[in-house]
Amino acid sequence: MVAVRPDPEPGPGEVAVSVTAAPITPLDLLCASGTSYFGVPSTPYVPGVQGVGVLTRPTPTHPAGTPVWFATTAGMRPGDGSMAEHAVVAPADLVVLPPGADHTLVAALGLSAVAAWMCLTATGRLAPGETVLVLGAGGVVGQAALQLARVAGAGHVVACARSDAALERAVRLGADRVVRLEEEDDAGSLARRLGEAAGPVDLVVDPVCGIPAAAALRTLRQGGRLVNLGSAAGEEFAVPSAVLRSRSLRVLGYTNNDLTADQRGEALLTVVAHALAGEVTVGYERVPLADAAEAWTRPGRVVLVP
Repeated sequence: MVAVRPDPEPGPGEVAVSVTAAPITPLDLLCASGTSYFGVPSTPYVPGVQGVGVLTRPTPTHPAGTPVWFATTAGMRPGDGSMAEHAVVAPADLVVLPPGADHTLVAALGLSAVAAWMCLTATGRLAPGETVLVLGAGGVVGQAALQLARVAGAGHVVACARSDAALERAVRLGADRVVRLEEEDDAGSLARRLGEAAGPVDLVVDPVCGIPAAAALRTLRQGGRLVNLGSAAGEEFAVPSAVLRSRSLRVLGYTNNDLTADQRGEALLTVVAHALAGEVTVGYERVPLADAAEAWTRPGRVVLVP
């Protein structure tokens, strides 16, 4: 529900932000539904775990009007988030943006692109020339991972997604090969087609779990890694012991919640720098904040704007 509320006043140690762009993300939906691992949120609250805006008032280090990206704990802990005209934020959760950054694109990328970058680099340990397989390539994490893999030095990037539109976009974003996930696929049939497209894979970025992850695991070469950061296709996948042991594979989990504020900020600025260079983008839809209720469950990345 969109409602009129008084503008929030910053408390001790908080700063005021005029919001210019706020994405609706899967985490926002999970938190609001009470099905996230943070539990049922205290209500009422303003959702929005991240956003972009400008400082409403000067701080000791930055003048009013400074463009910032910010994170909140809305839906995870008591307090309001970014889906409003104004927000109050802890200074540690602010990242000052470089001149020229597109606020709406930064909001669309946000923590999804941070996760993609960290899965590829800090967790996945991508080495120059390696082959990367990106599952769920139609989502924002997948779109970002396709492009950031190339930025990070991947030699070959393969995308897997459900729709023709997602696969066509993956090609435009730089995928060398694409594989469509079919409704009738089991792990064996999908693994065969992934293997034909990718050959032996060094690193899988997996935002989906389920059958696609089980199939992708079978494409990994000796010492290969699969990094899971979501469950869009299922909560579990089969991990054959013989496959794990015979190839010394590593199955790794990733969450942005393990990042320090400094790590998160550094990763975000890396993504923004590549976006400014024209090397990273994602598909998104701009929707007026007043239409947030109607857009809440719309497919694809929606970014609310004033």
